[in-house]
Amino acid sequence: MSMREQIVDAAERVIRELGLARCTTKEIAEAAACSEGTIYRHFRSKEDVFLAVLAERLPGLLPVLRTLPEQVGGEAEVRATLQQVAEEALAFYRESMPMLLSVFAEPKLLDRHREWMRANNAGPHRAAELLADYLRRAQRAELVSPDADPVAAAQLLLGACYLAAYGGVFAAPAAGPAGGPGGPEARREAEAFVRQLWRTLAPAPAPAPSRSRKR
Repeated sequence: MSMREQIVDAAERVIRELGLARCTTKEIAEAAACSEGTIYRHFRSKEDVFLAVLAERLPGLLPVLRTLPEQVGGEAEVRATLQQVAEEALAFYRESMPMLLSVFAEPKLLDRHREWMRANNAGPHRAAELLADYLRRAQRAELVSPDADPVAAAQLLLGACYLAAYGGVFAAPAAGPAGGPGGPEARREAEAFVRQLWRTLAPAPAPAPSRSRKR
């Protein structure tokens, strides 16, 4: 592991253990077993260290959404894709929310984070845009109801995952494997969200073939 990676790992540990407000370069240096000067040889500022943690150590939701299948399969595949997105979104929000919420308490860091998101075409709006694009493709393939609103559907699914994660941070911050990212409880939550949403997305069933009357 390079010294830079060692510093980023140490910063993540300190942020999670002490919170962003108490995460100083001194604490990071102690956790990384290096000097504060070493940190500044790899990063211009403490804010750059935090941005590296946000960009490199949190679960990736956008990479998953960017690789949604270009060729949409059948209805079952669309529903399975929504299930995968919901599970990934729950994992991302649950892992990242404590850290992301603390960013709002640091105006300077928040401004830097916004700059980074603009430069990298990232941010919460991109997740909804990418999912809506996928649903539009499914709609054109007649695998999603023509009356469905892809943008609203994407926001509803991701919003439900965000709210579930937000509540989980307060209700059970030390959730065990069953309730943690990727656990059975998260899968059940994702299934419930997709099942409810699919009621508005499912295309109308094909009409039954008519039978000619025998004479």
